Amino acid sequence: QVQLVESGGDLVQPGGSLRLSCAASGFTFSTYPMTWVRQAPGKGFEWVCSIFSGGGSSACEDSVEGRFTISRDNAKNTLFLQMSSLSVEDTAVYYCIQGYHPVVPDDIRSRLRGQGTQVTVSS
Repeated sequence: QVQLVESGGDLVQPGGSLRLSCAASGFTFSTYPMTWVRQAPGKGFEWVCSIFSGGGSSACEDSVEGRFTISRDNAKNTLFLQMSSLSVEDTAVYYCIQGYHPVVPDDIRSRLRGQGTQVTVSS
């Protein structure tokens, strides 16, 4: 079955950087676009970034554009999110999901296959 295991989250100070990873298994990763979404405490899910299957095209939400970079290693079945200039507003649990979803799907919860990884930005 499809498994997506997110990792790399941590407590970091404002202005810091983190690199999140999403290890994929159970499907042909190289043929699927992928998306990072996040859920801040007490809030709904928010689209972060998406990338097409070949990795040549991607997009990110305006508030993270220029600070976050999505990438993938199809040989290692792994999706990444490089985050820099982090702010307290980036505090959230980050999830990866299959597909290209610049609009968070209504059935987002049914698409989650991992536990997510917690990113906390605090001084």
